[in-house]
This record gives sequence, structure tokens and C-alpha cells, in this order.
Amino acid sequence: MFDSHSRRPVARLVLENGDVYTGVGFGATGESFGEVVFNTGMTGYQEILTDPSYCGQIVTMTYPLIGNYGVNVDDVESRRPYVKGFVVREFSPEPSHFKATGNIEAYLKQHGIIGIAGVDTRKLTKTIRSRGTMKGILTTLDTPLSALMEKLAAPLPTDQIDQVTPPAIYRCPGEGRRVVAMDFGMKAGVLRSLLARRCDVIVVPARTKAEEILRWQPHGVMLSNGPGDPMDAWYAVETVRELIGRVPIFGICLGLQLIALACGARTEKMRFGHRGVNHPVKDLRTGRIAITSQNHGYVVSPDSLRGTDLVVSHINQNDGTIEGLVHTKHPVFCVQYHPEARPGPDDSDDLFDQFMDMMDRVREGSWVPHAETN
Repeated sequence: MFDSHSRRPVARLVLENGDVYTGVGFGATGESFGEVVFNTGMTGYQEILTDPSYCGQIVTMTYPLIGNYGVNVDDVESRRPYVKGFVVREFSPEPSHFKATGNIEAYLKQHGIIGIAGVDTRKLTKTIRSRGTMKGILTTLDTPLSALMEKLAAPLPTDQIDQVTPPAIYRCPGEGRRVVAMDFGMKAGVLRSLLARRCDVIVVPARTKAEEILRWQPHGVMLSNGPGDPMDAWYAVETVRELIGRVPIFGICLGLQLIALACGARTEKMRFGHRGVNHPVKDLRTGRIAITSQNHGYVVSPDSLRGTDLVVSHINQNDGTIEGLVHTKHPVFCVQYHPEARPGPDDSDDLFDQFMDMMDRVREGSWVPHAETN
């Protein structure tokens, strides 16, 4: 079925609560199933599309016009896009930007991603905020609604990390500190931030064991961001538990959640998550507020920290959720947000410098445990 005005296929987004959003399809055609979420960023759609943390999700953009500056080779954050679908109010088929090498419609089509435009993204976002993230199907086919609802009864997949982690170890040589980066769906910005500090980076797949990591004799271990429920990554939790106390560790996003689980805390699913580039976070140690880039649907339960060796270092100013943790006995710290930005502000880029300093102090024997944060 085609729209009579645009001659593009009619597309439908069907939510598990029965809501149906009808619009115009752009990009690929067919059918896709995933968790429907929203992102509040005004720019950065190509980085969002290629952020592996969105694997398995249908992303709704709250900003009303998407695609106006096109796509280019510099704004990708992974080997390819991993989103299951893309929902916008309006897309621009003719971009205007000096770096543009193509448009958003051709980009989605090239990578087999279904897009839908012309829907009320404001209403959809309000529904997600009130009801929470939901399963959804995005389709350009004439499948009956009853059949789509039956498909929505199926559970979401739990193998997202295995879909995005690299198949083998690879190395990005540098002259400085040796860092093993556990890639659970690592954004390119994380790797760039390490290489900018001349680190010798060994990137390992998510299921790499602790002993194999330690054989590289790293000065530190980086735990990356990644998709899915951290409880599904039990194998990574075991690895992190074995690494704590044996090597300095810095975790980002999923990395924080894995550290929390390894230390005996719990994680819980948020109603609709934090996905955007304008979230204020307070450093409890300095009182400084940073505007941060975020993409997560799970947080650490504050009550579960009792009896662990972790203390809260950062708090989200919007809802009070945990945004940072430090270990009181070992050189381990982590944040829930993205200091590498891409897209977003770079207020927190100095966290990578703190990681460098921690590794140096451990090597020199001058590292001292963090004082508890009040």
C-alpha cells in the first residue's frame, strides 16, 4: 500500500497496548520488532542510529525535524546501525550541510532499517512516559492487526550484547598506558577518547574471561556501554568480580551496572529511561554540575548498595537516580552517563583523565582508597 501524495509505502507502528500510529514509510520496507523508546536530542541522529546500546530498540526522536543535515562518514559510532526502527515527525529528503554525503532515507534503506514519518511523536512520547517503554512492531506490510498483536506477545530478545560485541580481539597500538577495553557494544567515542590519550588499547569481546584479560598485563580495564538488561550479562558480572582488586577499572553506562552487580548491588528497569543530550548530573564530591549525554534504561537500586563497598559519587538532578559510583577499597569508579558524548556536551571528558591518573597512581604505589561520599 502506498501513500497517494508521497508515493511512499504506508507504515504502521503498533504498540503492545494496542495503540496504532499510521504514517509514511521511508528507508527499508518490511517488518521489525523491538522495544519502543524515545530520545530527546535535537541533533546527533546518526550517532544515535549507530550507537550499539540501541540494539533491539525502535527509536522515536522527539525533535520534530530529522535528517536536515544528512549523513556522513564522521558521525558513526559503530560498524553499522543497530536500531530496529526509526520514528520521526518529519524527515528531510534533501539535506543541507557541507559534510553531508547522503540523506537519511537512503542511509536507512542501505542498512535495512524501517523508518516511519508523519506520526504524532509528541503523543507517542507522552504515552511512553506515562505507560513506560513497550514492545512494538514497525511494518510496511498489510499484516492484519490481530496477527501483529499475537507477535507482540513474544518476549524481547536477550542476546543484544552478543549481536554487537566484536567477534575477536583486536588492538589499537599506542605509546602510553595499556588498557583492555571490554566491548559490550562500545561506542567509537570511547575508543577515540582512549587513543587521544595515547593509550595502547586491546579491545576484547564481551565473553572474554578475566585471566585472558590479565594476560595482557593491562594498566587498566575499561568496561564499555552496551545494550540490554545487565542481568542477562551474568558472564560479564563474573568476569568483573574477578578483576576487581587486581587491576584499575573504569566503567561507563552498562559498565557501571556490571560493577554494581559484581559488588552485590541490584539493578532495576526504569519506566522510560534516560536518552538524550541534556541531563544535569551533580558530582557529590565537588558540587559541580555537568550537562551529560545519556542512553540507558536500567539503574542501580540505591537501597541495594547497603553492605557493598560502593558509594554514590554522582546523582541525576532531574530524578535523583544514581549516576556514578566509586569503590571504597579498590581502584574502581564508574558513571552511568557518557563522558565521550557523541552526540552531546563534553563537560565530563575529564573522567578519562581521572582514569589515566588512577592507573598511574596504582603503578607508582601512591593510590589511596576513595573517601566515602556524604
